[in-house]
Amino acid sequence: MSSKKGLYFLRPFIFSPLIKRETAYTRFFSAACSISKREDARATARSGRLHNAAVKAQPKTENGHDAAVAELSHSGADEGRIQKLKEYNALRYPRISHHGNRMSIPKFRHTFENVTTLAPASEEVLLQGRIMSIRASGSKLVFMDISGDFEKVQVMIGLNNVPVANPEEFKRTLHPLLRGDIVSVTGTAMRTSSGELSLKATTLPSLLSPCVAPLPEKLINEETRILKRHVDLLVNRETADVLRLRSYIIKYLRDFFHERDFTEVQTPLLADYAGGAAARPFLTSATEFPNKELALRIAPELWLKRLVVGGMNKVFEIGPAFRNEGLDTTHNPEFTICEFYSAYSNLQELMAMTESLIGGLLEYTKQLRESKLPTLDIAELAEPSEGDWRQVEFVPALEDALGIKLPNLSDPDAHEQLTKLVEGVSRLPPVEPEGASLNRLLDHLASTHLEADSLTAPLFITHHPACMAPLAKSFACPRTGQLVSARAELFVAGREIANMYEEENDPFEQRRKFEFQVLSRRGSGEERDGGEEGQARVDESYVHALEHGLPPTGGWGCGVDRLVMLLSGAPRIADVLSFGSLRNVVSLSQAVRK
Repeated sequence: MSSKKGLYFLRPFIFSPLIKRETAYTRFFSAACSISKREDARATARSGRLHNAAVKAQPKTENGHDAAVAELSHSGADEGRIQKLKEYNALRYPRISHHGNRMSIPKFRHTFENVTTLAPASEEVLLQGRIMSIRASGSKLVFMDISGDFEKVQVMIGLNNVPVANPEEFKRTLHPLLRGDIVSVTGTAMRTSSGELSLKATTLPSLLSPCVAPLPEKLINEETRILKRHVDLLVNRETADVLRLRSYIIKYLRDFFHERDFTEVQTPLLADYAGGAAARPFLTSATEFPNKELALRIAPELWLKRLVVGGMNKVFEIGPAFRNEGLDTTHNPEFTICEFYSAYSNLQELMAMTESLIGGLLEYTKQLRESKLPTLDIAELAEPSEGDWRQVEFVPALEDALGIKLPNLSDPDAHEQLTKLVEGVSRLPPVEPEGASLNRLLDHLASTHLEADSLTAPLFITHHPACMAPLAKSFACPRTGQLVSARAELFVAGREIANMYEEENDPFEQRRKFEFQVLSRRGSGEERDGGEEGQARVDESYVHALEHGLPPTGGWGCGVDRLVMLLSGAPRIADVLSFGSLRNVVSLSQAVRK
Protein backbone atom coordinates (compact mmCIF):
# COMPACT_ATOMS: atom_id res chain seq x y z
CA MET A 1 0.00 0.00 0.00
CA SER A 2 1.41 3.42 -0.95
CA SER A 3 1.90 6.12 1.65
CA LYS A 4 -0.84 8.16 0.02
CA LYS A 5 -3.27 5.28 0.37
CA GLY A 6 -2.13 4.88 3.95
CA LEU A 7 -3.05 8.49 4.65
CA TYR A 8 -6.33 7.99 2.82
CA PHE A 9 -7.05 4.93 4.95
CA LEU A 10 -6.47 7.00 8.11
CA ARG A 11 -8.58 9.98 7.04
CA PRO A 12 -11.70 9.09 9.08
CA PHE A 13 -9.65 9.29 12.27
CA ILE A 14 -8.38 12.85 11.86
CA PHE A 15 -11.71 14.23 13.00
CA SER A 16 -11.72 12.73 16.49
CA PRO A 17 -8.99 12.98 19.16
CA LEU A 18 -6.88 9.98 20.02
CA ILE A 19 -6.02 9.19 23.61
CA LYS A 20 -2.28 9.24 22.91
CA ARG A 21 -2.37 11.11 19.67
CA GLU A 22 1.25 11.24 18.55
CA THR A 23 2.27 7.70 19.53
CA ALA A 24 -0.94 6.06 18.38
CA TYR A 25 -1.02 7.89 15.07
CA THR A 26 2.62 7.04 14.28
CA ARG A 27 2.16 3.34 15.02
CA PHE A 28 -1.11 3.17 13.13
CA PHE A 29 0.42 4.92 10.12
CA SER A 30 3.45 2.59 10.09
CA ALA A 31 1.20 -0.44 10.27
CA ALA A 32 -0.91 0.86 7.41
CA CYS A 33 2.15 1.42 5.25
CA SER A 34 3.39 -2.14 5.85
CA ILE A 35 0.19 -3.84 4.74
CA SER A 36 0.85 -6.07 1.76
CA LYS A 37 -0.64 -5.56 -1.65
CA ARG A 38 -3.12 -8.36 -1.13
CA GLU A 39 -4.85 -6.17 1.45
CA ASP A 40 -5.75 -3.63 -1.23
CA ALA A 41 -8.76 -5.61 -2.38
CA ARG A 42 -9.97 -6.00 1.20
CA ALA A 43 -9.48 -2.26 1.81
CA THR A 44 -11.50 -1.49 -1.31
CA ALA A 45 -14.35 -3.66 -0.05
CA ARG A 46 -14.31 -1.72 3.19
CA SER A 47 -14.36 1.70 1.46
CA GLY A 48 -18.13 2.09 1.77
CA ARG A 49 -18.01 1.47 5.50
CA LEU A 50 -15.06 3.84 5.87
CA HIS A 51 -16.94 6.58 4.08
CA ASN A 52 -19.91 6.22 6.39
CA ALA A 53 -17.55 6.44 9.34
CA ALA A 54 -16.05 9.61 7.92
CA VAL A 55 -19.46 11.11 7.34
CA LYS A 56 -20.56 10.37 10.87
CA ALA A 57 -17.26 11.48 12.40
CA GLN A 58 -17.94 15.22 12.16
CA PRO A 59 -15.10 17.36 13.56
CA LYS A 60 -15.38 17.91 17.29
CA THR A 61 -13.98 20.80 19.26
CA GLU A 62 -13.07 19.99 22.79
CA ASN A 63 -10.49 21.52 25.12
CA GLY A 64 -7.24 20.27 23.59
CA HIS A 65 -8.62 19.18 20.23
CA ASP A 66 -9.12 22.69 18.92
CA ALA A 67 -5.35 23.09 18.63
CA ALA A 68 -5.14 19.88 16.62
CA VAL A 69 -7.79 21.17 14.23
CA ALA A 70 -5.87 24.44 13.92
CA GLU A 71 -2.69 22.54 13.11
CA LEU A 72 -4.53 20.44 10.56
CA SER A 73 -6.02 23.54 8.93
CA HIS A 74 -2.64 25.25 8.92
CA SER A 75 -1.08 22.36 7.00
CA GLY A 76 -3.50 23.01 4.12
CA ALA A 77 -5.28 20.45 1.97
CA ASP A 78 -5.85 16.86 3.05
CA GLU A 79 -3.96 14.65 0.58
CA GLY A 80 -6.22 11.70 1.24
CA ARG A 81 -9.25 13.80 0.48
CA ILE A 82 -7.71 15.03 -2.78
CA GLN A 83 -6.83 11.50 -3.83
CA LYS A 84 -10.36 10.30 -3.20
CA LEU A 85 -11.86 13.15 -5.23
CA LYS A 86 -9.53 12.26 -8.10
CA GLU A 87 -10.54 8.59 -7.93
CA TYR A 88 -14.18 9.61 -8.31
CA ASN A 89 -13.38 12.24 -10.96
CA ALA A 90 -14.85 14.84 -8.59
CA LEU A 91 -11.89 17.20 -8.17
CA ARG A 92 -13.41 19.79 -10.46
CA TYR A 93 -14.48 23.42 -10.19
CA PRO A 94 -17.02 23.82 -12.99
CA ARG A 95 -18.51 26.99 -14.36
CA ILE A 96 -22.18 27.41 -13.63
CA SER A 97 -25.02 28.17 -16.02
CA HIS A 98 -28.02 30.43 -15.61
CA HIS A 99 -31.01 28.70 -14.04
CA GLY A 100 -34.37 30.43 -14.02
CA ASN A 101 -35.54 28.35 -11.07
CA ARG A 102 -32.53 29.15 -8.88
CA MET A 103 -33.55 30.29 -5.40
CA SER A 104 -31.64 31.39 -2.31
CA ILE A 105 -32.10 29.33 0.83
CA PRO A 106 -33.77 32.19 2.81
CA LYS A 107 -36.18 32.77 -0.08
CA PHE A 108 -36.88 29.04 -0.28
CA ARG A 109 -37.74 28.92 3.42
CA HIS A 110 -39.99 31.97 3.09
CA THR A 111 -41.71 30.88 -0.15
CA PHE A 112 -42.55 27.38 1.05
CA GLU A 113 -43.13 28.01 4.75
CA ASN A 114 -46.76 26.90 4.39
CA VAL A 115 -45.93 23.56 2.76
CA THR A 116 -47.37 20.65 4.76
CA THR A 117 -46.57 16.96 5.02
CA LEU A 118 -49.72 16.08 3.10
CA ALA A 119 -49.40 18.88 0.53
CA PRO A 120 -45.84 19.14 -0.82
CA ALA A 121 -44.98 21.70 -3.48
CA SER A 122 -44.85 20.75 -7.15
CA GLU A 123 -42.56 23.54 -8.36
CA GLU A 124 -38.96 22.49 -8.96
CA VAL A 125 -36.30 24.84 -7.61
CA LEU A 126 -32.51 24.80 -7.61
CA LEU A 127 -30.63 25.45 -4.37
CA GLN A 128 -26.89 26.06 -4.00
CA GLY A 129 -24.98 26.04 -0.74
CA ARG A 130 -22.34 24.51 1.49
CA ILE A 131 -22.82 21.11 3.07
CA MET A 132 -22.77 21.52 6.85
CA SER A 133 -23.67 17.90 7.62
CA ILE A 134 -24.31 14.73 5.64
CA ARG A 135 -25.67 11.43 6.88
CA ALA A 136 -26.86 8.19 5.31
CA SER A 137 -30.00 6.31 6.27
CA GLY A 138 -29.34 2.93 4.76
CA SER A 139 -27.99 2.53 1.24
CA LYS A 140 -30.84 4.28 -0.59
CA LEU A 141 -31.39 7.50 1.36
CA VAL A 142 -29.01 10.36 2.21
CA PHE A 143 -29.78 13.54 4.14
CA MET A 144 -27.65 16.65 4.11
CA ASP A 145 -27.98 20.14 5.52
CA ILE A 146 -26.80 22.89 3.19
CA SER A 147 -26.20 26.48 4.24
CA GLY A 148 -26.34 29.73 2.33
CA ASP A 149 -27.01 33.38 3.17
CA PHE A 150 -26.85 32.51 6.89
CA GLU A 151 -29.71 30.01 6.78
CA LYS A 152 -29.83 26.22 6.45
CA VAL A 153 -32.20 23.74 4.85
CA GLN A 154 -32.32 19.96 4.80
CA VAL A 155 -32.01 18.10 1.49
CA MET A 156 -33.37 14.54 1.16
CA ILE A 157 -31.84 12.45 -1.63
CA GLY A 158 -33.54 9.11 -2.26
CA LEU A 159 -32.43 6.51 -4.77
CA ASN A 160 -36.01 6.08 -5.96
CA ASN A 161 -36.57 9.84 -6.51
CA VAL A 162 -33.59 10.73 -8.71
CA PRO A 163 -32.89 9.55 -12.28
CA VAL A 164 -29.91 7.19 -12.12
CA ALA A 165 -28.86 4.34 -14.37
CA ASN A 166 -28.13 2.05 -11.44
CA PRO A 167 -27.46 2.14 -7.67
CA GLU A 168 -23.72 2.34 -8.33
CA GLU A 169 -24.14 5.77 -9.96
CA PHE A 170 -26.08 6.92 -6.88
CA LYS A 171 -23.30 5.70 -4.65
CA ARG A 172 -20.43 7.14 -6.72
CA THR A 173 -22.05 10.58 -6.85
CA LEU A 174 -22.70 10.86 -3.13
CA HIS A 175 -19.72 8.94 -1.80
CA PRO A 176 -17.12 11.77 -2.25
CA LEU A 177 -19.29 14.45 -0.63
CA LEU A 178 -18.24 15.72 2.79
CA ARG A 179 -18.93 18.60 5.15
CA GLY A 180 -17.70 21.84 3.61
CA ASP A 181 -18.34 20.95 -0.03
CA ILE A 182 -20.37 23.43 -2.08
CA VAL A 183 -23.12 21.78 -4.10
CA SER A 184 -26.08 22.47 -6.33
CA VAL A 185 -29.25 20.41 -6.09
CA THR A 186 -32.70 20.54 -7.73
CA GLY A 187 -35.88 19.38 -6.10
CA THR A 188 -39.29 20.22 -4.66
CA ALA A 189 -40.26 21.56 -1.26
CA MET A 190 -41.77 19.13 1.22
CA ARG A 191 -42.15 18.73 4.95
CA THR A 192 -40.95 15.61 6.73
CA SER A 193 -43.01 13.63 9.23
CA SER A 194 -41.12 15.47 11.99
CA GLY A 195 -42.25 18.80 10.52
CA GLU A 196 -38.93 19.96 9.03
CA LEU A 197 -39.08 21.90 5.76
CA SER A 198 -36.85 20.08 3.27
CA LEU A 199 -35.92 19.91 -0.38
CA LYS A 200 -36.78 16.53 -1.90
CA ALA A 201 -34.09 16.10 -4.56
CA THR A 202 -35.25 15.20 -8.06
CA THR A 203 -31.70 15.09 -9.43
CA LEU A 204 -28.40 14.04 -7.96
CA PRO A 205 -26.45 16.94 -6.40
CA SER A 206 -23.65 18.52 -8.44
CA LEU A 207 -20.36 19.28 -6.73
CA LEU A 208 -19.46 22.90 -7.53
CA SER A 209 -16.46 23.42 -5.25
CA PRO A 210 -15.00 20.62 -3.13
CA CYS A 211 -13.63 21.44 0.31
CA VAL A 212 -10.18 19.81 0.39
CA ALA A 213 -9.24 21.06 3.86
CA PRO A 214 -11.01 19.77 7.00
CA LEU A 215 -13.86 21.96 8.26
CA PRO A 216 -14.28 21.64 12.06
CA GLU A 217 -17.61 21.92 13.82
CA LYS A 218 -16.41 24.78 16.04
CA LEU A 219 -13.37 26.90 16.77
CA ILE A 220 -12.65 28.03 20.30
CA ASN A 221 -8.94 28.83 20.25
CA GLU A 222 -8.63 32.60 19.75
CA GLU A 223 -5.41 32.44 17.71
CA THR A 224 -6.92 29.89 15.34
CA ARG A 225 -10.05 32.00 14.91
CA ILE A 226 -8.02 35.04 13.91
CA LEU A 227 -5.58 33.24 11.61
CA LYS A 228 -8.41 31.30 9.95
CA ARG A 229 -11.10 33.98 9.92
CA HIS A 230 -12.82 32.38 6.93
CA VAL A 231 -13.22 29.15 8.91
CA ASP A 232 -14.33 31.11 11.98
CA LEU A 233 -17.08 32.72 9.90
CA LEU A 234 -18.22 29.34 8.59
CA VAL A 235 -18.51 27.59 11.94
CA ASN A 236 -19.19 30.40 14.46
CA ARG A 237 -22.39 32.19 13.53
CA GLU A 238 -21.82 34.95 16.11
CA THR A 239 -18.67 36.08 14.27
CA ALA A 240 -20.62 36.62 11.08
CA ASP A 241 -23.51 38.27 12.93
CA VAL A 242 -21.23 40.96 14.36
CA LEU A 243 -19.98 41.82 10.85
CA ARG A 244 -23.55 41.78 9.54
CA LEU A 245 -24.59 44.14 12.34
CA ARG A 246 -21.78 46.46 11.26
CA SER A 247 -23.25 46.52 7.76
CA TYR A 248 -26.75 47.26 9.10
CA ILE A 249 -25.38 50.09 11.28
CA ILE A 250 -23.58 51.74 8.36
CA LYS A 251 -26.73 51.51 6.26
CA TYR A 252 -28.74 53.04 9.12
CA LEU A 253 -26.27 55.94 9.34
CA ARG A 254 -26.52 56.59 5.60
CA ASP A 255 -30.31 56.46 5.63
CA PHE A 256 -30.42 58.77 8.67
CA PHE A 257 -28.39 61.45 6.89
CA HIS A 258 -30.05 61.03 3.50
CA GLU A 259 -33.46 61.49 5.11
CA ARG A 260 -32.21 64.84 6.42
CA ASP A 261 -31.01 65.99 2.98
CA PHE A 262 -27.30 65.41 3.53
CA THR A 263 -25.04 64.68 0.56
CA GLU A 264 -22.56 61.83 0.89
CA VAL A 265 -19.09 62.63 -0.44
CA GLN A 266 -15.63 61.09 -0.64
CA THR A 267 -12.58 63.15 0.22
CA PRO A 268 -8.84 62.45 -0.34
CA LEU A 269 -7.03 59.78 1.66
CA LEU A 270 -3.58 60.94 0.51
CA ALA A 271 -2.27 64.48 0.78
CA ASP A 272 0.93 66.33 1.60
CA TYR A 273 -0.33 67.03 5.12
CA ALA A 274 -2.71 65.27 7.51
CA GLY A 275 -4.82 67.65 9.58
CA GLY A 276 -8.14 67.66 11.38
CA ALA A 277 -7.08 65.80 14.52
CA ALA A 278 -4.25 65.43 17.02
CA ALA A 279 -2.60 62.21 15.89
CA ARG A 280 0.62 61.00 14.26
CA PRO A 281 -0.01 60.13 10.58
CA PHE A 282 1.37 57.36 8.41
CA LEU A 283 3.88 58.82 5.95
CA THR A 284 4.50 57.49 2.48
CA SER A 285 5.56 58.59 -1.00
CA ALA A 286 4.32 58.39 -4.57
CA THR A 287 6.24 57.76 -7.78
CA GLU A 288 4.69 60.89 -9.27
CA PHE A 289 6.18 63.01 -6.48
CA PRO A 290 9.48 61.27 -5.59
CA ASN A 291 10.78 64.18 -3.51
CA LYS A 292 7.58 64.87 -1.59
CA GLU A 293 6.45 63.18 1.60
CA LEU A 294 2.76 62.28 1.63
CA ALA A 295 0.50 61.38 4.55
CA LEU A 296 -2.56 59.18 4.92
CA ARG A 297 -5.42 61.18 6.35
CA ILE A 298 -6.15 61.12 10.06
CA ALA A 299 -9.60 62.72 9.61
CA PRO A 300 -11.68 64.09 6.70
CA GLU A 301 -12.68 67.23 8.64
CA LEU A 302 -10.81 69.97 6.78
CA TRP A 303 -11.85 68.62 3.38
CA LEU A 304 -15.51 68.45 4.37
CA LYS A 305 -15.54 72.01 5.69
CA ARG A 306 -14.05 73.20 2.40
CA LEU A 307 -17.12 71.69 0.72
CA VAL A 308 -19.39 73.66 3.07
CA VAL A 309 -17.52 76.82 2.07
CA GLY A 310 -18.31 75.78 -1.51
CA GLY A 311 -22.04 75.84 -0.84
CA MET A 312 -22.69 72.19 0.07
CA ASN A 313 -24.45 73.01 3.33
CA LYS A 314 -25.00 69.43 4.50
CA VAL A 315 -22.32 66.84 3.79
CA PHE A 316 -21.24 63.58 5.37
CA GLU A 317 -18.64 60.90 4.77
CA ILE A 318 -18.19 57.34 6.03
CA GLY A 319 -14.74 56.05 5.27
CA PRO A 320 -11.30 54.99 6.48
CA ALA A 321 -8.83 57.03 8.48
CA PHE A 322 -5.32 56.12 9.62
CA ARG A 323 -3.48 57.07 12.79
CA ASN A 324 0.01 55.79 13.57
CA GLU A 325 -0.75 54.88 17.17
CA GLY A 326 -0.68 51.80 19.37
CA LEU A 327 -3.17 48.94 19.41
CA ASP A 328 -5.44 48.08 22.31
CA THR A 329 -9.00 46.90 22.83
CA THR A 330 -10.49 50.15 21.48
CA HIS A 331 -7.78 51.44 19.11
CA ASN A 332 -6.59 50.22 15.71
CA PRO A 333 -4.32 52.26 13.40
CA GLU A 334 -6.79 51.76 10.54
CA PHE A 335 -10.40 52.55 11.43
CA THR A 336 -13.69 53.76 9.98
CA ILE A 337 -14.97 57.22 10.77
CA CYS A 338 -18.27 58.97 10.12
CA GLU A 339 -18.32 62.78 10.01
CA PHE A 340 -21.00 65.24 9.01
CA TYR A 341 -21.11 69.03 8.73
CA SER A 342 -24.30 71.03 8.77
CA ALA A 343 -24.40 74.76 8.05
CA TYR A 344 -26.39 76.92 10.47
CA SER A 345 -26.47 74.25 13.22
CA ASN A 346 -25.38 75.00 16.80
CA LEU A 347 -24.16 72.73 19.59
CA GLN A 348 -27.57 72.12 21.16
CA GLU A 349 -28.98 71.08 17.79
CA LEU A 350 -26.05 68.71 17.27
CA MET A 351 -26.64 67.08 20.64
CA ALA A 352 -30.37 66.70 19.90
CA MET A 353 -29.53 65.12 16.55
CA THR A 354 -27.07 62.78 18.28
CA GLU A 355 -29.71 61.65 20.79
CA SER A 356 -32.07 60.87 17.92
CA LEU A 357 -29.41 58.96 15.98
CA ILE A 358 -27.99 56.89 18.84
CA GLY A 359 -31.41 56.27 20.40
CA GLY A 360 -32.73 55.05 17.06
CA LEU A 361 -29.72 52.78 16.60
CA LEU A 362 -30.25 51.22 20.03
CA GLU A 363 -33.84 50.37 19.15
CA TYR A 364 -32.89 49.16 15.67
CA THR A 365 -30.25 46.83 17.11
CA LYS A 366 -32.82 45.26 19.43
CA GLN A 367 -35.08 44.54 16.46
CA LEU A 368 -32.21 42.98 14.51
CA ARG A 369 -31.28 40.76 17.43
CA GLU A 370 -34.85 39.46 17.63
CA SER A 371 -35.14 38.83 13.89
CA LYS A 372 -31.97 38.48 11.82
CA LEU A 373 -29.07 38.32 14.30
CA PRO A 374 -30.14 35.89 17.02
CA THR A 375 -26.63 35.03 18.26
CA LEU A 376 -25.76 38.54 19.46
CA ASP A 377 -25.63 38.76 23.23
CA ILE A 378 -26.00 42.50 23.77
CA ALA A 379 -26.03 44.01 27.23
CA GLU A 380 -29.04 46.19 27.95
CA LEU A 381 -28.12 49.87 27.81
CA ALA A 382 -29.94 52.62 29.66
CA GLU A 383 -32.01 54.66 27.22
CA PRO A 384 -33.32 57.92 28.66
CA SER A 385 -35.89 59.70 26.54
CA GLU A 386 -34.72 62.31 24.04
CA GLY A 387 -33.87 65.59 25.68
CA ASP A 388 -33.11 63.96 29.04
CA TRP A 389 -29.56 62.78 28.34
CA ARG A 390 -27.29 64.05 31.09
CA GLN A 391 -24.85 66.92 30.41
CA VAL A 392 -21.88 68.09 32.49
CA GLU A 393 -19.46 70.93 31.77
CA PHE A 394 -15.84 69.85 31.56
CA VAL A 395 -14.09 72.42 33.78
CA PRO A 396 -16.63 72.69 36.67
CA ALA A 397 -17.13 68.90 36.76
CA LEU A 398 -13.37 68.25 36.79
CA GLU A 399 -12.80 70.81 39.55
CA ASP A 400 -15.51 69.14 41.64
CA ALA A 401 -13.99 65.71 41.05
CA LEU A 402 -10.44 66.82 41.88
CA GLY A 403 -11.36 69.13 44.69
CA ILE A 404 -9.10 71.86 43.30
CA LYS A 405 -9.52 74.97 41.18
CA LEU A 406 -7.83 74.68 37.82
CA PRO A 407 -5.30 77.35 36.78
CA ASN A 408 -5.97 79.55 33.78
CA LEU A 409 -5.60 76.96 31.06
CA SER A 410 -4.75 79.64 28.49
CA ASP A 411 -1.54 80.62 30.33
CA PRO A 412 1.74 79.56 28.67
CA ASP A 413 2.75 77.58 31.77
CA ALA A 414 -0.70 76.05 32.39
CA HIS A 415 0.68 72.54 31.94
CA GLU A 416 3.28 72.96 34.67
CA GLN A 417 0.79 74.63 37.02
CA LEU A 418 -1.80 71.90 36.56
CA THR A 419 0.77 69.11 36.97
CA LYS A 420 1.91 70.52 40.31
CA LEU A 421 -1.67 70.95 41.53
CA VAL A 422 -2.59 67.37 40.65
CA GLU A 423 0.58 65.91 42.13
CA GLY A 424 -0.18 67.73 45.36
CA VAL A 425 -3.32 65.68 45.84
CA SER A 426 -2.01 62.30 46.99
CA ARG A 427 -5.27 60.42 46.48
CA LEU A 428 -5.19 60.96 42.71
CA PRO A 429 -3.74 58.40 40.26
CA PRO A 430 -0.44 59.18 38.49
CA VAL A 431 -0.56 61.80 35.76
CA GLU A 432 0.81 61.40 32.27
CA PRO A 433 4.59 61.03 31.85
CA GLU A 434 6.87 64.04 31.80
CA GLY A 435 6.83 65.86 28.49
CA ALA A 436 3.16 65.17 27.78
CA SER A 437 1.08 68.03 26.45
CA LEU A 438 -1.61 69.93 28.32
CA ASN A 439 -4.20 68.38 26.03
CA ARG A 440 -3.19 64.85 26.96
CA LEU A 441 -3.05 65.69 30.66
CA LEU A 442 -6.56 67.12 30.60
CA ASP A 443 -7.82 64.16 28.60
CA HIS A 444 -6.21 61.77 31.11
CA LEU A 445 -7.92 63.54 34.02
CA ALA A 446 -11.29 63.51 32.27
CA SER A 447 -11.07 59.80 31.41
CA THR A 448 -10.19 59.04 35.04
CA HIS A 449 -12.77 61.21 36.79
CA LEU A 450 -15.63 62.08 34.42
CA GLU A 451 -16.23 59.39 31.81
CA ALA A 452 -17.21 56.67 34.29
CA ASP A 453 -20.46 58.55 34.95
CA SER A 454 -21.67 57.27 31.58
CA LEU A 455 -21.79 53.68 32.85
CA THR A 456 -25.35 54.13 34.09
CA ALA A 457 -26.72 56.44 31.38
CA PRO A 458 -25.47 58.31 28.27
CA LEU A 459 -23.44 61.40 29.17
CA PHE A 460 -22.48 64.54 27.24
CA ILE A 461 -19.31 66.25 28.48
CA THR A 462 -19.46 69.80 27.15
CA HIS A 463 -17.34 72.93 26.82
CA HIS A 464 -13.84 71.46 26.88
CA PRO A 465 -10.92 73.87 27.37
CA ALA A 466 -10.18 75.70 24.13
CA CYS A 467 -6.72 74.14 23.86
CA MET A 468 -8.36 70.73 23.39
CA ALA A 469 -10.37 71.79 20.30
CA PRO A 470 -8.32 74.14 18.08
CA LEU A 471 -10.78 73.82 15.19
CA ALA A 472 -13.87 74.76 17.24
CA LYS A 473 -15.27 78.14 18.20
CA SER A 474 -14.33 79.27 21.71
CA PHE A 475 -15.81 81.58 24.34
CA ALA A 476 -15.31 82.57 27.99
CA CYS A 477 -17.19 80.26 30.35
CA PRO A 478 -19.50 82.43 32.53
CA ARG A 479 -19.09 80.03 35.48
CA THR A 480 -15.31 79.66 35.58
CA GLY A 481 -13.91 82.41 33.38
CA GLN A 482 -11.91 79.79 31.44
CA LEU A 483 -11.64 79.99 27.66
CA VAL A 484 -13.63 76.95 26.51
CA SER A 485 -14.76 75.49 23.20
CA ALA A 486 -18.23 74.98 21.81
CA ARG A 487 -17.78 71.23 21.94
CA ALA A 488 -19.59 68.20 23.33
CA GLU A 489 -18.44 64.61 23.64
CA LEU A 490 -20.88 61.72 24.06
CA PHE A 491 -20.01 58.74 26.24
CA VAL A 492 -22.17 55.62 26.55
CA ALA A 493 -21.31 52.70 28.86
CA GLY A 494 -17.93 54.27 29.57
CA ARG A 495 -17.00 54.52 25.87
CA GLU A 496 -16.44 57.61 23.75
CA ILE A 497 -19.00 57.47 20.97
CA ALA A 498 -19.17 60.87 19.26
CA ASN A 499 -17.69 64.37 19.21
CA MET A 500 -19.49 67.49 18.04
CA TYR A 501 -18.43 71.11 17.62
CA GLU A 502 -19.44 74.54 16.49
CA GLU A 503 -16.71 74.99 13.90
CA GLU A 504 -14.34 77.95 13.94
CA ASN A 505 -15.17 80.03 10.87
CA ASP A 506 -13.06 83.14 11.62
CA PRO A 507 -9.94 82.80 9.41
CA PHE A 508 -7.91 85.17 11.63
CA GLU A 509 -8.82 83.31 14.82
CA GLN A 510 -8.21 79.97 13.12
CA ARG A 511 -4.71 81.09 12.12
CA ARG A 512 -4.02 82.18 15.70
CA LYS A 513 -5.15 78.79 17.02
CA PHE A 514 -2.97 76.96 14.53
CA GLU A 515 0.02 79.07 15.61
CA PHE A 516 -0.72 78.42 19.29
CA GLN A 517 -0.90 74.70 18.55
CA VAL A 518 2.52 74.81 16.88
CA LEU A 519 4.01 76.61 19.88
CA SER A 520 2.43 74.12 22.30
CA ARG A 521 3.93 71.15 20.45
CA ARG A 522 7.29 72.86 20.37
CA GLY A 523 7.14 73.46 24.10
CA SER A 524 6.34 69.81 24.81
CA GLY A 525 9.32 68.61 22.79
CA GLU A 526 7.16 66.92 20.11
CA GLU A 527 7.99 69.25 17.24
CA ARG A 528 10.72 67.11 15.68
CA ASP A 529 8.93 63.75 15.28
CA GLY A 530 5.38 64.85 15.98
CA GLY A 531 5.00 62.71 19.11
CA GLU A 532 1.70 60.96 19.71
CA GLU A 533 -0.26 64.02 18.63
CA GLY A 534 1.54 64.41 15.31
CA GLN A 535 3.26 67.42 13.83
CA ALA A 536 1.41 70.73 13.86
CA ARG A 537 1.57 73.47 11.28
CA VAL A 538 -0.49 76.38 10.05
CA ASP A 539 -2.61 74.94 7.25
CA GLU A 540 -2.50 77.95 4.94
CA SER A 541 -4.71 76.39 2.25
CA TYR A 542 -7.47 75.80 4.80
CA VAL A 543 -7.17 79.31 6.23
CA HIS A 544 -7.44 80.70 2.70
CA ALA A 545 -10.59 78.63 2.14
CA LEU A 546 -12.11 80.18 5.29
CA GLU A 547 -11.44 83.61 3.84
CA HIS A 548 -14.18 82.90 1.31
CA GLY A 549 -16.66 82.54 4.16
CA LEU A 550 -17.64 79.43 6.11
CA PRO A 551 -21.20 79.83 7.42
CA PRO A 552 -21.77 79.05 11.12
CA THR A 553 -21.45 75.28 10.96
CA GLY A 554 -21.93 72.32 13.27
CA GLY A 555 -19.54 69.40 12.86
CA TRP A 556 -19.87 65.84 14.17
CA GLY A 557 -17.62 62.79 14.20
CA CYS A 558 -18.06 59.18 15.31
CA GLY A 559 -15.80 56.13 15.26
CA VAL A 560 -17.89 53.48 13.50
CA ASP A 561 -15.87 50.60 14.94
CA ARG A 562 -16.50 51.73 18.53
CA LEU A 563 -20.16 52.25 17.75
CA VAL A 564 -20.40 48.66 16.51
CA MET A 565 -18.58 47.48 19.65
CA LEU A 566 -21.14 49.25 21.81
CA LEU A 567 -24.16 47.90 19.95
CA SER A 568 -22.87 44.36 19.46
CA GLY A 569 -21.39 43.91 22.93
CA ALA A 570 -17.99 43.05 21.41
CA PRO A 571 -15.20 43.52 23.99
CA ARG A 572 -12.44 44.24 21.43
CA ILE A 573 -12.20 46.35 18.32
CA ALA A 574 -10.67 43.36 16.52
CA ASP A 575 -14.02 41.56 16.87
CA VAL A 576 -15.86 44.12 14.74
CA LEU A 577 -13.27 44.23 11.93
CA SER A 578 -13.49 41.71 9.10
CA PHE A 579 -9.97 40.39 9.67
CA GLY A 580 -9.19 41.72 13.13
CA SER A 581 -6.73 44.41 14.12
CA LEU A 582 -3.56 45.39 12.30
CA ARG A 583 -1.63 42.95 14.47
CA ASN A 584 -3.91 40.13 13.32
CA VAL A 585 -3.64 41.14 9.67
CA VAL A 586 0.16 41.21 9.82
CA SER A 587 0.16 37.82 11.57
CA LEU A 588 -1.61 36.17 8.63
CA SER A 589 1.38 36.31 6.30
CA GLN A 590 3.83 35.61 9.10
CA ALA A 591 1.94 32.45 10.08
CA VAL A 592 2.13 31.13 6.51
CA ARG A 593 5.92 31.61 6.39
CA LYS A 594 6.51 29.61 9.58
